[in-house]
Amino acid sequence: MTTDENTATDAGTDTARYADRGEVPLAGYATLASVFAAGTGGFALLARRRGVRPPERVPPWDVVLLGTATYKASRLLTRDKVTSFVRAPFTRRSGEGEANEVMDEPRGGGLRRAVGDLLSCPFCVSAWVAGTLVCSYAAAPRLTRLVCGGFGAVAVSDWLQYAWTWTQQTEEA
Repeated sequence: MTTDENTATDAGTDTARYADRGEVPLAGYATLASVFAAGTGGFALLARRRGVRPPERVPPWDVVLLGTATYKASRLLTRDKVTSFVRAPFTRRSGEGEANEVMDEPRGGGLRRAVGDLLSCPFCVSAWVAGTLVCSYAAAPRLTRLVCGGFGAVAVSDWLQYAWTWTQQTEEA
């Protein structure tokens, strides 16, 4: 072992070594994870206090509907041009994607960087969206199905747009 490995016993040194020159905002990630946990915990306490009973089961169709809505809402939040104003304080534009999508990358440090990492990653945001939709589903399943149906319709429309474009391009070739 090197001297550095022998002396890397306190949490700060271990964190710095994990972060590879301090580029990973672990404290910011911990803050975001705490906010997520507090939000879901707060919802659970409030729901229990108000007598909200979670469904005994979630039908497979509702899982598909929730999943499709989570997918589309995550893409809208992290990639859509129109929602750039949400990401702008935490990210910078790094490129153009397909259709109306843009690519953003996180900026800043600490919590700002952690939020930028979250808002520029549809996979990361999907956990937050799914958590929100599941809480909503527990409290108001009919309304949540309606909202998810709307997001699902947009997702299907996107695929039909891509299919139409592909068909036109194939026809022209």
